[in-house]
Amino acid sequence: MIDCIIAILFGLIQGVTEFLPVSSSGHLLVAHKFLNLPIDNELAFDVVLHFATFLAVFLYFLKDIIKILKSWVKSFSGKIDESAQLGWQIILATIPAATAGYFLEDVIENKLRSVFIVALMLFVVAILFIIFEKIKNKQKEISAINWKEALIIGFAQSLALIPGTSRSGITIIAGLGIGLKREAAVRFSFLLSLPIIMGASLKKIPQLFDAGLNNYEFSILLIAFCASFISGWLTIKYFLRFVKRHSLISFAWYRIALAIIVLLLFL
Repeated sequence: MIDCIIAILFGLIQGVTEFLPVSSSGHLLVAHKFLNLPIDNELAFDVVLHFATFLAVFLYFLKDIIKILKSWVKSFSGKIDESAQLGWQIILATIPAATAGYFLEDVIENKLRSVFIVALMLFVVAILFIIFEKIKNKQKEISAINWKEALIIGFAQSLALIPGTSRSGITIIAGLGIGLKREAAVRFSFLLSLPIIMGASLKKIPQLFDAGLNNYEFSILLIAFCASFISGWLTIKYFLRFVKRHSLISFAWYRIALAIIVLLLFL
């Protein structure tokens, strides 16, 4: 029973913090301090949780994705509308993070996964939120993003490879920085997460089949998957509603508090 509860807790942490701008790595660092994973294979656990969040964002934006894909395919015949342009911009914005992840994976895994780095990035991104939330000229919709601006958000996303940064957080900040409305910046951030989360999941899924899971471990993974998927889907839905009327500065103060907690617990 306790293993099921722990699996649910880890699923909730992943599902919520993957999309809120608060850093999933920071929260998982704290979670691992107090909770032991209910299965020995951490890789399998990581793959399942990430795939669940990919599925959550994919299904939530399914209508948008279908529209974007149809227009993107038509763009090869010269018919480029707003949806096709968005599709190309998502591809363009994905390139920096995908490239950095491919060439710098070992450095990130072995050099940057430290308590100090996590706490530092939690604090730095919090300050950026406070600064960029005060920028008054935030009137642009997603359709107004140009190629240069998409690339800026893409390079910002590559910084999320540093633990403690938050992929959603840094891309939302970049969106605010180029003048996007808060809701538009969040929506573009969520759409942009699809290739990255899918790529990370697909890279590790073959290893999952080599894990040799028994029935009990499989059931634990299924529980964690459901918790991550449901919490991820609900987080996307209600966060998009939240940003229509509220500033994101509250998340900045939360990040600062989490940075202090991380330092106190681990240093």
